[in-house]
Amino acid sequence: MSTPLSREQMARRVARAIPDGAFVNLGIGLPDMVPDHIPAGNEIFLHSENGILHVGPRPPAGREDWDLINAGKQPVSLRTGGSFFDSALSFAMMRGGHLDVSVLGAFQVSEAGDLANWSTGLGEGVPAVGGAMDLAVGAKQIWVMMEHTARDGRPRILRQCSYPLTATGVVKRIFTNMAVIAVRPEGLEVEEILPGLSLEALQASTDATLRPGAMRPLEA
Repeated sequence: MSTPLSREQMARRVARAIPDGAFVNLGIGLPDMVPDHIPAGNEIFLHSENGILHVGPRPPAGREDWDLINAGKQPVSLRTGGSFFDSALSFAMMRGGHLDVSVLGAFQVSEAGDLANWSTGLGEGVPAVGGAMDLAVGAKQIWVMMEHTARDGRPRILRQCSYPLTATGVVKRIFTNMAVIAVRPEGLEVEEILPGLSLEALQASTDATLRPGAMRPLEA
């Protein structure tokens, strides 16, 4: 059986997909790992909703500056030319269509691109939807980065989300530890899949119907 990607490998795959020169917001959770894997030579402007532009990778252990953190309260570094600003300007960037991509974590995604990423309805998740709703409608593209199934094995890619929605019809690509899936008007299309994993096996871990696309090997 094919071994699913680790979280570090998922972050590396997402980082490779970001176009050079793009302005990108990274959500709380798995997306926080992406800055550590931006390919050398690529200049990607990472935005954090708490008011930072041009976020760099995590600093080495023992060299953290706890006055320099991302929206997930994790220590980060700042690349040359980086800047700080208040929440009003940060959210103006998010709402005004200035971000090329926002990479968000999720509990569930539907086949129509509906996003559920703030609450399970069972007291889990973050206290409120927060800036995710602004990112979901303000960024030019929404990508989701999540593990393909929940801890108990239940699918996270569904015909219809059962958790409270953040936004409807916004997700364009889904990056999981088993596949990269494009959300198209005609349905979900598998662009990349773990080597050795069949479409039938991937479908067995997915509630929504999958269609074969390029079916390239998924590589970290």
